[in-house]
Amino acid sequence: MSTADVPGLGDQVETVIASLDAANRAREVALPACRQVIRFAGSSIRAVHRLDAAEAAEIAGRSEAALREAQAAVADHPAVAYAGFLHDAEKEYVEARAVAALVAGAPVPGAAELAVAPSAWMRGLAEAASELRRHLLDRLREGRLERAEALLAAMDDVYGALVVVDYPDAITGGLRRTLDALRAVLERSRGDVTTTVLQTRLQRAIEGRSVR
Repeated sequence: MSTADVPGLGDQVETVIASLDAANRAREVALPACRQVIRFAGSSIRAVHRLDAAEAAEIAGRSEAALREAQAAVADHPAVAYAGFLHDAEKEYVEARAVAALVAGAPVPGAAELAVAPSAWMRGLAEAASELRRHLLDRLREGRLERAEALLAAMDDVYGALVVVDYPDAITGGLRRTLDALRAVLERSRGDVTTTVLQTRLQRAIEGRSVR
């Protein structure tokens, strides 16, 4: 029996093929755009660590442009949009924006402002807090203890804000694992700051005795 013997079956298959073809074309546009998002986001974060806020913002703008291209491409294709790579790109973009905000002491833009999924926003924010460890260690090496303590407080604030989110991983995109990693980074960073504080106090006490 051929499809010609079933009324309308051939047309139905053609409709499905057309839909799949459109979804595949959307994927071919979105996937390389998402790779650009991630690459630019990483470069933006590195610029923040170099204390070049202007360059960080400019590169983050390029990351956003690539993200909007990807989002537009898959807007009519939910199966492609939720395949995972768009979520990862949104997460990395959020991380770039959040790192810049946290380092600057500015409000962190929310999920609606950044036009990303809530789960991607939460994971991106958590990863941004972990990324602050590098900035914190750089400040400790410079002897800027108060600045390092402020960064540690920001990391702690992010963890405290997100740890109350108690939903299945299917909804949060695996937030719990990301927070577990942040907690480990936070404790190591707290140990580094505490050690430096104690060493600084000891050094000042020794110097005070020497003066006398």
